[in-house]
Amino acid sequence: MSEVAEKMSPDPTKIGADAETVLDVQGLKRYFDVSPPFLNRLIERTDKAFLKAVDGIDFRIERGETFSLVGESGCGKSTVARLVVGLYSPTGGSVTFEGQEIGGLSRKELVPVRRRMQMIFQDPYASLNPRWRVEDIIAEPIRFFGLTNNNNETLQRVGELLQLVNLSPKDMEKYPHEFSGGQRQRISIARALASEPDFLVCDEPTSALDVSVQAQILNLMKDLQKRLNLTYLFISHNLAVVYHMSDHIGVMYLGRLAEVAPAKTLFEKPRHPYTKLLLDTIPDLDMTGRERVPVAGEVPNPINPPSGCAFHPRCPFANDRCKAERPEPIKMPDGAAVACHGVEEGRIPEGPISGIASQDI
Repeated sequence: MSEVAEKMSPDPTKIGADAETVLDVQGLKRYFDVSPPFLNRLIERTDKAFLKAVDGIDFRIERGETFSLVGESGCGKSTVARLVVGLYSPTGGSVTFEGQEIGGLSRKELVPVRRRMQMIFQDPYASLNPRWRVEDIIAEPIRFFGLTNNNNETLQRVGELLQLVNLSPKDMEKYPHEFSGGQRQRISIARALASEPDFLVCDEPTSALDVSVQAQILNLMKDLQKRLNLTYLFISHNLAVVYHMSDHIGVMYLGRLAEVAPAKTLFEKPRHPYTKLLLDTIPDLDMTGRERVPVAGEVPNPINPPSGCAFHPRCPFANDRCKAERPEPIKMPDGAAVACHGVEEGRIPEGPISGIASQDI
């Protein structure tokens, strides 16, 4: 094991102890003011308009685990990621990291928190400064947080981090354009690990890569998680990727959590109709010839969301209660939590949603 890996390795006396909550999110909200200019509103006599990107969600992540958020584009996943790392301030609710609430901290107060919490971005082509050598890209957090005593130590640490992500120390002399997409993402991971964090927020880290390269990056991330006892918040729209990575999964729809469950439970026994429809779209050779039901319709406008359950316009099981009353999460004996009136009333069938004509949805 390299010196970096040894330094970042957890205390062996703590492994296997009682689960420790690294991140606790309660009632988290983020609204964006999308109102027309004041004079327009005055002339047209319209009220302010708010886009409810995140509208009150709860989840927690234990040390060493991966919690994934999935859902269609525009459901609020990436907004949650930015709220967690402090790039956005919450409109309401709280984000507690290792026992400290960070939602209202100033930039200066966030500095020590950000050393232990880093982010891996979606596009490795856009997240690396093209004018900097790899040496400077990875060394920046090391120097900023004062983790070494001199430049020689810094360069040695950069070389070890490159080896940790299966690149060569000689690569520190190159520029980002000299690497492939997968190699750039490895550099991004090395940069995220440079500050010796406990927690990584991964915002669709493989969606811009080829499928074969995705598998390499995901396997690297799982290996690093085991070696360094890292905790992940993993954002993705790819359910196959999420199944490979996750301990727990949260399914988001229009700024809210429709269902939260252990990964195995969610895939073997999905309960929410939206979760069932998402799972029904995954390619599966065992289901060749079976009629698949696409997720019908479009995500509603978050500025003017539907009343009641936001999913009811697209749900084949919606009734009058779904249209009028917003569902709250119901805890299940197997650790899942589902926000669905149909599940509460026992009128959602078990198993995948199939054989339902798309015009009936």
